[in-house]
Amino acid sequence: MNKKTVVITGATAGIGRATALRFARAGYCVAAYGRNQSALDSLRLELGPDGIAERLDVRDAEAWRIRLEELAVVSGGRLDVLVNNAGVLASGPFAEIPLEEQQAILDINVGGMINGCHIAYPYLRTTPGAKVINLASASAIYGQPELATYSATKFAIRGLTEALELEWAKDDIKVSAVWPLFVDTGMVDGVDIASTRNLGVSLTTDDVADTILAVAESRSRLPHRVHRAVGRQAQGLMTLASVAPGWLIREINKRVAHS
Repeated sequence: MNKKTVVITGATAGIGRATALRFARAGYCVAAYGRNQSALDSLRLELGPDGIAERLDVRDAEAWRIRLEELAVVSGGRLDVLVNNAGVLASGPFAEIPLEEQQAILDINVGGMINGCHIAYPYLRTTPGAKVINLASASAIYGQPELATYSATKFAIRGLTEALELEWAKDDIKVSAVWPLFVDTGMVDGVDIASTRNLGVSLTTDDVADTILAVAESRSRLPHRVHRAVGRQAQGLMTLASVAPGWLIREINKRVAHS
C-alpha cells in the first residue's frame, strides 16, 4: 500500500469521527475503532473503499493486538500515525461520582492509551517518520475542580507523551499531545459546571481534527513541538502557564471554577 495509514480510537462520534473523516479526505488509509457498532457501520460507508471501521475496546490489550495484526495485512505493517483519542468524562463533586465510574475513566483514558502506544510500537518503529498524537486537554494545565479524575487522566497523558517523545526519538517516532478546551461534542452534553459556564464551549470537532491533521503532516525542521493547544483560549492558558508563577495559575483556575 502506498497510502499513509492512520489508526484512530474513539472514532464513533465527536472528535474521533471528525478526525477519521478529515484524514480520509487527506488521502490516508483510515483504521477507525470504537465500541458503537451502528456508528461504525455508518462511518465505514463515509470512509470509502480503503477505510476500516471495527469494534475495539481500548482497555482490551488482546483486542488491540488482533486489530493491528489485521491492519498490517492490508498496510504491509505500515503505521504512519496513531491517534489515541478514546476518552470518557464524568463531572461533578469528586466524592459524589461513583468510584466505579472514576475507575472506568482511568482505564479508558490512560489504560487505553498505554495499550495503544505499547502494542503499536513495533509498527511505528518500522515506519519512517511515524507520529503518535495523544488527546490531552487544557485541564492538564492545573487540576480542575468538578473534573478531578478526568483532569488527572490528562496529566497522565501529558506525562507519558513527554516521556515517549524523548524515549522514541531514536526510533524516528514523534510523539505529541493536542490540548483543546471544551469541545461541542456529546461528551459535554449535560455538563453544567462552573468551568463550562465561565469559559463556554467554543470549539468544534473540526477545529480539533484540523489541528490533529496539521500535527500529523508537520515536517518542520525546527525543534519538535510536543504540545499543541487548540483555539485561542487554550493557547492563551498554555502560554500563561509557561511564564506565570504557580500561585497565579492556581488563582486563575480558582476563579474559573467558581460559580
